[in-house]
Amino acid sequence: MRKISKLSVVIPVYNETNTIEQIIQKVKAVKLSSEIIVVDDGSTDGTKQKLKKVQKTDKKLKIIFHKRNQGKGMAIRTGIKTASGDYTVIQDADLEYDPEDFHKLIKPISEKKGEVVYGSRFTGEHRNMFFWHLMANKFLTLVTNILYNTTLSDMETCYKLFPTKLIQSLKLKCRGFEFDPEVTARVLKRKIRIYEVPISYAGREYDEGKKITWTDGFIALYTLLRYRLFD
Repeated sequence: MRKISKLSVVIPVYNETNTIEQIIQKVKAVKLSSEIIVVDDGSTDGTKQKLKKVQKTDKKLKIIFHKRNQGKGMAIRTGIKTASGDYTVIQDADLEYDPEDFHKLIKPISEKKGEVVYGSRFTGEHRNMFFWHLMANKFLTLVTNILYNTTLSDMETCYKLFPTKLIQSLKLKCRGFEFDPEVTARVLKRKIRIYEVPISYAGREYDEGKKITWTDGFIALYTLLRYRLFD
């Protein structure tokens, strides 16, 4: 059995005033994450003020503030740079993903079955998502499988668990939502097979704050092709 002595949880956040305090508490409740790194990407809706309030009562919580909005990818990259745990996992600041699933992600690592673990939204229980979002996810995952000779079911999942030294060595260039295809491409190009586990998923609506749009799908497709053919 392999033991993870310290897990770093990177939480990129932009304008999530309604959920940021709750997701931090949910991550703490898992009692696996000994390091929580929140990166506020220039929020303008009061999220920054809430984080400063939380920081006063929890000195262990690492909070980094971007002066201006730079994109989710940049926020994740900032968090990864400061991670000091054996492994690092990405956690969105909304409530679509349940931190209790960290246990599922860690299990293959503990049992030495995998080095990088993704949580698949399509093999576990989930709230139905928009049809065209589902089709876009399936298409991008199919393209990933064809280009990189793998059999993933959910490339765009938020829940990705990496050895910290590995993800810090990838020299990521992403600035926005293209983090997922870029990091997946770079891992697969290193001949590392990704282990998938089923997770729960409760997708939210646009009026609840969902931000990804159809244009991000084209950027993801370009990213997959770029790193397969030109990098």
